[in-house]
Amino acid sequence: MFAALDPFALALFVTATFAASLVAGLAGFAFGVAAAIWLHVLTPARTTILIAAYAILIRSYSTWKLRHAVKIERLWPFLVGGALGIPLGAELLLWVPADPFRAGVGIFIVLFCVHGLAKPNWTVGAWGGRAADGGTGFLGGVLGAATGFGTIPPALWSSARGWPKDERRAVFQPVAVCVFLMVLLWFGGIGGIDDATILLFPIGIPAVMAGNWLGLKWYSRLSESAFRRVGLVLVALSGLALH
Repeated sequence: MFAALDPFALALFVTATFAASLVAGLAGFAFGVAAAIWLHVLTPARTTILIAAYAILIRSYSTWKLRHAVKIERLWPFLVGGALGIPLGAELLLWVPADPFRAGVGIFIVLFCVHGLAKPNWTVGAWGGRAADGGTGFLGGVLGAATGFGTIPPALWSSARGWPKDERRAVFQPVAVCVFLMVLLWFGGIGGIDDATILLFPIGIPAVMAGNWLGLKWYSRLSESAFRRVGLVLVALSGLALH
């Protein structure tokens, strides 16, 4: 896959990268929508690594813009849980057949989003406290290493918590940066990042920057309710993309 870097494969890769970056700029997550297209020309491991690398790139900037809303005490349970989940996710990526695993994750994501859209005022409040936040972070670490969809659990959970949109992004975006950085360090440590993946990364950067800039422009125009609906719809599409 991508051995010859043929023009069609490159065009497909860059187009998917731009679309995913636009979605991520708008919703703050769901960059993994690129996986639906990338998997036609990339291996699952390369897809996961590139999602992690580009997510760090765009979410670092977005997190900096929302630094006023970042609350460290909210972040650490997600980060500890994410760190514990990454080794398991990496093992699943290596040993579990990709198709049934991704399909199962996709079904769960779609059902959760349908529930959220059907009951727009549904929240869990402070249910479960930091233990629930840590469990969500663990699931994010597993999915981050196994599929590249590591931002979705904390994003959905932040929405269910009922936090305002800036506060939600100020939780799941810095969590995503840290978790995906740990994912890259893990795969780098086990020799899972090959030369083809390193070559592809700079090719997609212009599309990432352009898509993220446009998505952030649209984000500033969304109300609280619209942000929640848009986020759930985009996450549901991400879940469908796993099939």
